Amino acid sequence: MGGIRDAMLRTTDEVTPLKKKLDEFGTFLAKVIAGICVLVWIVNIGHFRDPAHGGFLRGAIHYFKIAVALAVAAIPEGLPAVVTTCLALGTKRMARLNAIVRSLPSVETLGCTTVICSDKTGTLTTNMMSVSKICVISSVNHGAITAEYRVSGTTYAPEGIILDGSGLQLEFPAQCPCLLHIAMCSALCNESMLQYNPDKGNYEKIGESTEVALRVLTEKVGLPGYDSMPSSLNMLSKHERASYCNRYWENQFKKVSLLEFSRDRKMMSVLCSRKHQEIVFSKGAPESIISRCTNILCNDDGCTAPLTADIRAELMARFHSFAGKDTLRCLALALKEMPFGQQTLAFEDEKDLTFIGLVGMLDPPRDEVRSAMLSCMTAGIRVIVVTGDNKSTAESLCRKIGAFDHLEDFSGRSYTASEFEELPALQKGSALQHMVLFTRVEPSHKRMLVEALQQQNEVVAMTGDGVNDAPALKKADIGIAMGSGTAVAKSASDMVLADDNFASIVAAVAEGRAIYNNTKQFIRYMISSNIGEVVCIFVAAVLGIPETLVPVQLLWVNLVTDGLPATAIGFNKQDSDVMKAKPRKVNEAVVSGWLFFRYLVIGAYVGLATVAGFIWWFVYSENGPKLPYYELINFDTCPARETTYPCSIFDDRRPSTVSMTVLVVVEMFNALNNLSENQSLLVIAPWSNLWLVGSIILTMLLHILILYVQPLSILFSVTPLSWAEWTVVLYLSFPVLIIDEILKFFSRNSRATRFNFRFLRRTDLLPRRECRDK
Repeated sequence: MGGIRDAMLRTTDEVTPLKKKLDEFGTFLAKVIAGICVLVWIVNIGHFRDPAHGGFLRGAIHYFKIAVALAVAAIPEGLPAVVTTCLALGTKRMARLNAIVRSLPSVETLGCTTVICSDKTGTLTTNMMSVSKICVISSVNHGAITAEYRVSGTTYAPEGIILDGSGLQLEFPAQCPCLLHIAMCSALCNESMLQYNPDKGNYEKIGESTEVALRVLTEKVGLPGYDSMPSSLNMLSKHERASYCNRYWENQFKKVSLLEFSRDRKMMSVLCSRKHQEIVFSKGAPESIISRCTNILCNDDGCTAPLTADIRAELMARFHSFAGKDTLRCLALALKEMPFGQQTLAFEDEKDLTFIGLVGMLDPPRDEVRSAMLSCMTAGIRVIVVTGDNKSTAESLCRKIGAFDHLEDFSGRSYTASEFEELPALQKGSALQHMVLFTRVEPSHKRMLVEALQQQNEVVAMTGDGVNDAPALKKADIGIAMGSGTAVAKSASDMVLADDNFASIVAAVAEGRAIYNNTKQFIRYMISSNIGEVVCIFVAAVLGIPETLVPVQLLWVNLVTDGLPATAIGFNKQDSDVMKAKPRKVNEAVVSGWLFFRYLVIGAYVGLATVAGFIWWFVYSENGPKLPYYELINFDTCPARETTYPCSIFDDRRPSTVSMTVLVVVEMFNALNNLSENQSLLVIAPWSNLWLVGSIILTMLLHILILYVQPLSILFSVTPLSWAEWTVVLYLSFPVLIIDEILKFFSRNSRATRFNFRFLRRTDLLPRRECRDK
């Protein structure tokens, strides 16, 4: 336990790809904005001495205010809140898919997962273990003659019959010596419990599924010595029936000493005492038990016989048949008489055992796993099945669930832990790139596997449920604990699967990709809108026209108008092809290349449309002064020369109201553009995200409120607009939809993915790092 704690402390928490990219994005944005603000201030140095400012210092302060307003316009203040909200919405949706997220930023990391290392039992399978086949030695008089029995029933209910090799039901299974001793060993060499839950109306396990399956087998074998067995057991209540036969054997034998299961021995043993007789019962992996046996119990007459090489080979052949062809998890059972009065049990006592029988347990794959495995392959995600099971059993299961589809030869794809460790360093790297199955694994191998994959720049999701799995879960990019697992594993994980189902991992990966796409969409929306505000202020400063927007209006647009639709974009539904794309690289910039160009085009139009609305009112509006454009760009010299119009016209609130309204409306249309990065609005209708539609309506109502309610209109320096002015606002705003539809068309075009400007090829909007980011 101390070693596990130290291993967890040595494992540092990794920064998620999204957090790293957003940090880089913020740093880069801050530098760009600072540069633009300084540039605007420098460009206007020649205007510092204009008479309208009342002196050089006042002019410098005036343009410093413009630069600050520009920074306010450029910085996406709502970005952290919107990112957090989007991630929180994603965790809520994932909780409905039985994936409970413990670390919020890790939600998005799922989207760039390239390798899923999944446990087999309980994750790919139902974990509803049931003994389906038994193999014993009937007689050795004419060579090894094995007998095989089939057991019916696939649940934890103690209901089922035992059939012989010809398919006939055994009326009294407990009269067969081997079956009787198998029942004894299964009941005594066992730490689990089986009970009936009247509320749910079914039988439930407490403990390991393999041990509970052995308890159920004991109930199906029944008890010896009663002519009415096993039918008389059916007279019992379900609560008594759950463990009646198991309790009988536990009352007959007194447990004296126990050797717990260990991964190096791959077996457990218990010393029991009954009527001045000491017996050791053992169970474990067939290769471990059979190698320690020197005798066998014959089923025909109950005598023991030496375990010869031929019999050993026959048993191993049956074992490989059970594990491979029949996909059964196998356990071997054995016993040994000990000296009278022995009270302790040592590892040295686990030798010279008498083989009783071989049991094969069925753990069927989950129905939905095959389609989930296919989704992973389509999405470019590699699945490595990690299990402590026998190699043949695991390979047979992988064949059933599609992990080995289109593969005839498993060499280079399937490794045991010992085989992998014996490979030279160079071959290990190649093996990791092609590995599909990793068997006979101990918890320490899981962490080794995670570290090795991460060194190959893979983003690794690792599942686990035990205390020993905690270091591997903490080291993985996404640690996934089972809902039925230990508290230690859950505390070390990033995500908990409530249903222990592999399909839930795949659904969570799809959700992680959708979250990243939505994150990109609202970043695109906010940045393109903010670029529009920067362009608006910058162009106004360069042209020398009055301020199009006052600082309080910029704050209103940034905090209210931008924030609501941006948050609603987090509710966008998954694209239909979200699991058809390859995983994105962790060092991929959030904004780069063609996407940055689209930002610039949309942002430039937003800014120019806002300035156009301002100029329109002065030059063309029926309600405006209809000034010559020359007079507008020389407004600051108005007090110093004679004009045909009063200089107070430049203090009118109506032109800034028009430009502010254009900015608000064009951003609402731009929000609709962000329902999908590349899909047209003709394919994805606006009502596919009712939250976005609602946020747009609410934003427009708030904007109308400040226009037409007197105290608010004074506070925000706005005035009510006429219908003619609203018409011009719509004319100037609507084209942003057409422009983005054209850009989306190029994005969908196969050539568009390769289209990049030369300066964008040389450098991304965000810096790239050659080293692995996470």
